Amino acid sequence: MENNQIADDAALLEAKANEVILLLQKGVVDRARAKAIQDKINRALDAESIPDTIEAFKIVDNAQDRLDMLNSFEDLLSTHSVDSQASKKYLFQERLKKSVVIIISILLITLGMGMIIMPAPPYFEMFTLFYFNPNDGVTIMDMISLLIVFTGVYLLLSSFLKKRSS
Repeated sequence: MENNQIADDAALLEAKANEVILLLQKGVVDRARAKAIQDKINRALDAESIPDTIEAFKIVDNAQDRLDMLNSFEDLLSTHSVDSQASKKYLFQERLKKSVVIIISILLITLGMGMIIMPAPPYFEMFTLFYFNPNDGVTIMDMISLLIVFTGVYLLLSSFLKKRSS
């Protein structure tokens, strides 16, 4: 049943491709629109193939000795075609993720420090945990600010330190 479905889908895809070719040959669309359609089809095909090819390389086990790891890496390279375009796209995505985490961590650290330094309204500083003098001390608001700062520091350090797969 599944083979019939695949054959039907392939036949439908072939028919639609022939239909697009006929419309292009008739001159229904201009050159710019045809280029846009071609780019759209290329992006759809690339979106399906790139994640699978890159994800397959994450399987290589670090617990193996160097020779076994090299053999498995060689097998992966022979079965999955990874070109420089796919690797550039993958590296760009990873760098973008890392950059966003760094920006968020810097914002959290700045926000937390600002909350500690700036005076808060009296209704925000209801409970003082430790008094330095009768008018000043460590409040719950300061603890929340420290939690925000430490979260930002954790995100910053985790984005800089290399992650090892277990």
